[in-house]
Amino acid sequence: MPTLHWASKPIPLPVSSVLETDSIVYPRGTGYPDACPQNALILGDNLAVMSALLPEYENLIDLIYADPPFFTNRHYPARVGRGEDSRKPQEWQLAEGYPDHWTDIDAYLDMLYPRLALMHRLLAPTGALYLHLDWHASAYARLLLDGIFGSERLLNEIVWVYHGPSPIRRAFNRKHDTILAYTKTEGYIFNTDAVRQPYDPNTVKTFASSPKAGFGKVPDLARGKVPEDWWYFPVVARLHNERTGYPTQKPQALLERIILASSNPGALTADFFCGSGTMAVAASRLGRRYIASDVTWRAVHTTRSRLVETTREPFTLRVVSGSRLKVEKLKDENLVTCNLHPATGLKPSSALLSLSPSISALDYWEADPAWDGKIFCSAAQAVRSRKSDTPADHLNLPVMPGEKPVCVRFVWVNGDIEQVVFAFNSY
Repeated sequence: MPTLHWASKPIPLPVSSVLETDSIVYPRGTGYPDACPQNALILGDNLAVMSALLPEYENLIDLIYADPPFFTNRHYPARVGRGEDSRKPQEWQLAEGYPDHWTDIDAYLDMLYPRLALMHRLLAPTGALYLHLDWHASAYARLLLDGIFGSERLLNEIVWVYHGPSPIRRAFNRKHDTILAYTKTEGYIFNTDAVRQPYDPNTVKTFASSPKAGFGKVPDLARGKVPEDWWYFPVVARLHNERTGYPTQKPQALLERIILASSNPGALTADFFCGSGTMAVAASRLGRRYIASDVTWRAVHTTRSRLVETTREPFTLRVVSGSRLKVEKLKDENLVTCNLHPATGLKPSSALLSLSPSISALDYWEADPAWDGKIFCSAAQAVRSRKSDTPADHLNLPVMPGEKPVCVRFVWVNGDIEQVVFAFNSY
């Protein structure tokens, strides 16, 4: 088989790196403080992230989904405004999303190749890698994966088709992505029955009306069929309920099909280009564990917010040593006042933490009711929804604070992170 060579092709070796735990997040207090998180969200360059994970996770991750930049040579901002007219992009409030700029294809492959090699090392013998790209670089990536996995390990070339507007006038509209699925060995997991879908009504009608349909071979119409290798799922449109504002977000149904097909309940899944966090959210919903990472703070924050809103499983927030997660002291402590008092309707040992006044620039806030000055244990969180200018102005703490102080963190729309510590005897 041919292999792909270019002048700067790197040797795919791990790099020296260390992961540090910033916080443990218990969505809406679930499991606080005793539950041991089996999931992780990590901020940092995924070459460093995967290198740091190798000693513990080599040959142990059951499923990896990778949705890297596509070599589009574009820049993708994130939408952070609320209540904006989706038809007037010139009026949107935007923040840094992620760049997809490369000097040439060699530079892009220099990024992609060592990361794919590390994914292969982390993958379990029964595991599969799904690499999601489009026409810009999928042909190059297939040759890379043939060299890493072996061409015989190509499971499927899946085409995800969708609709949408396009400025193209001198070619056919490009409305599909390519997902390359590779397995590590012949003993891979594939749950056929988990992804079956109903036959088309016309097919059912044909078999019901003619004994000669299918040349005498009658399928189990009630059981349904295994999907073809082309999939139609609508894109996450501007007004879609799943929409986070993070660019190039993938639909949850797409990820759920991949997870159901190529992993079992309780399996460990990973997404090292996690973006808006769809893989982690889908994995948690389907009873799988997850590792999700991204190099941009905006992606990690978006993923954390989605997990807090939609899941119950605790997770650790880790950072590659030296990565950006700068938490500063609240500059204007008079800006907010936190009041702690027993909450009506809550269990006697819990408390309500209220925030006043409501602040429009606030995107997310959380509280650790027993701050030890080291690892932030987030026992309650409030997220600014897609339809609101502010998050909720109160947090339900699962426990009544004791001798340790309460630490409250604020994440502002512009990305700044600040915290303030309240001594218990000040209430």
